[in-house]
Amino acid sequence: MNLISYARPSTHRNSSLIRLAAYALSFLLLLLAVQTPSIAAGKQTIRSELGQPIQAAQKALQAKQYKEAQAQLAKAEGVGKLSSYESYVIARLKSSAAVGLGDYKGALAAYEQVLASPELPTEEKLQTLDAYVKIAYSAKDYAKTADGIQKYKAAGGTSAETLGLYAQSLYLGGKFKEAGAELLSQINALEAAGKRPSDTQLQLLASCALKQNDMNAYTAALEKIVAYTPKPDYWLDLIVRTSNKPGFSPSLSLDVYRLRRVTSTMEKTGDYMEAAQLALQAGYPAEAKQFVDQGYAKKLLGDGPDAARHQRLKDLVAKKLTEDQATLAEGEKAAAAQATGDALVATGFNFVTYGQNDKGLQLMQQGIAKGGLKAADQAKLHLGVAQIMAGKKAEASKTLSGVGGTDGSKDMARLWNIQQRTAK
Repeated sequence: MNLISYARPSTHRNSSLIRLAAYALSFLLLLLAVQTPSIAAGKQTIRSELGQPIQAAQKALQAKQYKEAQAQLAKAEGVGKLSSYESYVIARLKSSAAVGLGDYKGALAAYEQVLASPELPTEEKLQTLDAYVKIAYSAKDYAKTADGIQKYKAAGGTSAETLGLYAQSLYLGGKFKEAGAELLSQINALEAAGKRPSDTQLQLLASCALKQNDMNAYTAALEKIVAYTPKPDYWLDLIVRTSNKPGFSPSLSLDVYRLRRVTSTMEKTGDYMEAAQLALQAGYPAEAKQFVDQGYAKKLLGDGPDAARHQRLKDLVAKKLTEDQATLAEGEKAAAAQATGDALVATGFNFVTYGQNDKGLQLMQQGIAKGGLKAADQAKLHLGVAQIMAGKKAEASKTLSGVGGTDGSKDMARLWNIQQRTAK
């Protein structure tokens, strides 16, 4: 079930990349005013026969007459036998003219000449590398963008905007594995510093996983996304993908609906019908009533051609609830007499659904301590969920963090902890 095809996140991702490209373009246009070299005096000189066309090119650039500037620079190059400095000055001017015309590939070639020139002052190398990165990005040469950023960083560059283009350039260049590794490194560093990753970083991390068809990595990325942007669409994708993992136990189906209910991802009539029936089968009529009542409140139950069927379920839940309430005390005694703790755990959870939190949690803890459980990790998961229902969030977090196993219990416990951290 592909719940999120990334049409929406892709739009967000593309708009972010467009903003970055716009930033790069505005940066480059500013370079026209600050990086046009003047004809040097002293040791560095330009021959007189080149001086006139170069000065004419500079005036044309200032007047934004970029084609005229290119024509004058062609005249200068035509003189021939250019010195190192003359070549350097012409390359700088050619790059500015090319940027003004939107010819980023031409500008990129000119900047490569500038960077390779021994005439480039050391104090200008960092700024020139920064400009080169923006030009390469605007030229859609993402391999050169990534290479330029590495050189920029090695030279001591610290611009967040420039360094932020690295993962995007890897991604746009089709290096999804490398982009994913870089994004994960960036995100982990931000989280370690107590900072929030950007939506672009999170969305690109998920997209890198999808591009590689790595569903484990995609699910892990979704966990990070919902931790910062807990939208129902993201939650539903995450919950469904988690429950579809190989080895996920069918006995956790009711747990999936419990999580879906608190994340506002139950949107269909069938969701409430199945959840209520699973709760009844598990022996929790009070919980079944909660599902039914919510379905009616949302107008998903009680209307349409199946309204009579919904009413029959509602009546059945009411009947089971009355019967269960009459036998709660007997059920507690019977559970305590069992050799293993499963019945105590189930009975305790049932008490919590009735709002008898302290008694219910105590019975569940007794059942876990008694041992002999068929699914010990599921029992711990249910204790953590019951603690959440009882409003004991700190205890629940500790319990859920201790859930292990490979049947899906550990995954569900982790999602519950995320949900609790993001709950308003």
